[in-house]
Amino acid sequence: MPVLTSKTMVTQRLGASNFSFSGTRVGDLGATEYTLVGIAADVSASVTSFSKEIEGCIKEVVKACRRSPRADNLMLRLVTFSDRLREVHGFRPLTQCPEASYDKVARCGGMTALYDASTTLVESIGAYGKTLSDADFDVNAIVFVITDGADNKSSYDAKALAKALAGIRRSEHVESMVSVLVGVNVADPQLDQYLKDLARDAGFTQYLPIGDAKASSLARLAQFVSRSISAQSMALGSGASQTIGF
Repeated sequence: MPVLTSKTMVTQRLGASNFSFSGTRVGDLGATEYTLVGIAADVSASVTSFSKEIEGCIKEVVKACRRSPRADNLMLRLVTFSDRLREVHGFRPLTQCPEASYDKVARCGGMTALYDASTTLVESIGAYGKTLSDADFDVNAIVFVITDGADNKSSYDAKALAKALAGIRRSEHVESMVSVLVGVNVADPQLDQYLKDLARDAGFTQYLPIGDAKASSLARLAQFVSRSISAQSMALGSGASQTIGF
C-alpha cells in the first residue's frame, strides 16, 4: 500500500492507546485557517468486488476538492481499515495529495474494525485540531466513514465512538464538525438498520445509505463528499456546521 511520507510530518499518539496519527508540522503551514477532512474507507474482504470503485471514489474526491477556491485551506487524512487500521497519509494540505498516490490503496481482505477506525479518526481530528488551535489557527472539520458492513473486529465499542464524537462537539479547539456515516451496498435491510442505529446512537451528523456499489453510485458519492467538504470549509468562521443533501 502506498504511504505518502514527508519530512514535514510528525506523529502523535492518541492518549494511552496503541493508535497514532501523523500531521503536518505547524511551522510548515501557509494559511491561517483550515478545514480538517478525515476519511476512513472499509477495505475488508467483502469490499473486494468493488475495490477499484472505492479507489476511484477517493481520487474523485481529491480531484474535485483541489478545484475548490478553498483548496489551500483543506487538509486531508486518509485511513483504510479491515482487521487493522492503515494510515495512508496523515493530515496534509490537499494541494500535496496527488491523485496518482491513491493507486492500489484499497487492498482488501480480513474483517471489519469499524469502531476502531471511526473512533480513532474522530480522536485524531480533536488532537490535531487542538495543535492548530493552540497555534492560533482557526479550525473546523468534516469526517466520512465509508463501510459495507457491521463491526466484527474492534477493540473499541460504539460507546467509545459516541464519546469521541461528543468530545469534539464540546471542544473549544474545533469550531464545528460534520460527521457522515456512509453505508455502501446496503441492500440488506438488517445491515441498513444496524448502520442507521449506529449513526443515531453514536451521534453522527448524517447517515447516507447507498444501495449498490456501482461505479455510477460511487461517483455520485464522490461528488457529495467534495460538495460537503467545500460547504463546511466555506462555513469556517461562522461557528455553524454545514450539511448538504445527497
